[in-house]
Amino acid sequence: MSKPTNRRRAPGTFATLWSVARKELRDFARDRRTLALTLLMGPLLYPAIMLGIGAMAENRARTQLDKELEVPVLGAENAPNLVAFLASHGIKATPPPENIESAIQSQEVDVALSISDSFGEEWAAGRPAPVELIHDSTQRNAEIPVQRVKVALQGYADQVGALRLYARGIDATITRPVSLGSRDLATPEAKRGALLALLLPYLLILMSFLGGAYLIMDVTAGERERQSLEPLLATPATRGAIVSGKIAAAGLVGITSLLLTLLAFKLSAQLSTGMAEMLDVRFVAIGKLLLILLPMLFIGTTLLTFLSAASRSMKEAQSHMTWLMLLPMLPIMLLAVNPLKSEMWQFAVPFLAQNQMILKVIRAEPIAPDVWAVYLASGLGLAALLWYAAVRRYGQEKLAISG
Repeated sequence: MSKPTNRRRAPGTFATLWSVARKELRDFARDRRTLALTLLMGPLLYPAIMLGIGAMAENRARTQLDKELEVPVLGAENAPNLVAFLASHGIKATPPPENIESAIQSQEVDVALSISDSFGEEWAAGRPAPVELIHDSTQRNAEIPVQRVKVALQGYADQVGALRLYARGIDATITRPVSLGSRDLATPEAKRGALLALLLPYLLILMSFLGGAYLIMDVTAGERERQSLEPLLATPATRGAIVSGKIAAAGLVGITSLLLTLLAFKLSAQLSTGMAEMLDVRFVAIGKLLLILLPMLFIGTTLLTFLSAASRSMKEAQSHMTWLMLLPMLPIMLLAVNPLKSEMWQFAVPFLAQNQMILKVIRAEPIAPDVWAVYLASGLGLAALLWYAAVRRYGQEKLAISG
């Protein structure tokens, strides 16, 4: 009888996956500075950006709306009543500079008024008296002052027009054949989230998309450059288990950083005032955001694995970051020039889907089960395709050859 041979069984797929992930996480943790930057940059930087922008926007609106507005007025002596009316609305007439057009173009003056010399004559005749508003519509810092002056002038025109009709024994409402009202159906949560919708989706999508970028590039392109990838590929472990282990390690780092970022938003919103108070920071909303961003995290990690596997060095892999960082901006630019109504197909388009889902959470809108199904199926399906492409690329023997 032949003696039984002792053959070592190859480890299972899950055991290999966990061994690779544990090894990559252990190596990554040795570089404490990089680990700290990866995990803490988002939680510290992104809430600071949001709170800083919110504070600046709040301060700008408060100072430009509440403080007395000084407006240079050419020909102020031609309409003393108008000047007095503006003063009662917090708009003070000041002497104009020598060249008002140059002063506005150089942003020394936000807005100015020019009252025609014929103002008194036209006024006495009951005809429209000419007043010219001088401003530069491309200067965004002047939007609030210009709007304040426009509203005040329109109020003055309505008041004087009504008085003229009453002086002739005519009811002023006769000039208003339609009484136009407005009923805004926007919820308070949607109104409060309007400002957040401009920046928060991009920051969260970028954070999830590139959350594990450094780790996955280091364990693929970096190991190839250091020629330490070949011994790993020479083991009996399947390429799928190796790739999955590396992706799992990067995914755990990305999820940790993402969770810390969301918790930092929650904490900063609870401790701050202004725009930060607009955030819905209930744990239900935080959980929804985490679930929305997980597919994007897997998409980014698997895509970077595929790209890094074709790179011969860490520097070559990092060169992809230039265009990868632009991808989350695409839906924002698209919606800025061509606003879209929410439709089902949008929740299957990468980056646009995440943007639309995050907007729903910000606006405190319910998300239907079929929307969740389409979103998760398309996002996780794309991540699975990229994982398969990365495994196929790892199957190429030239991957272990550097130089």
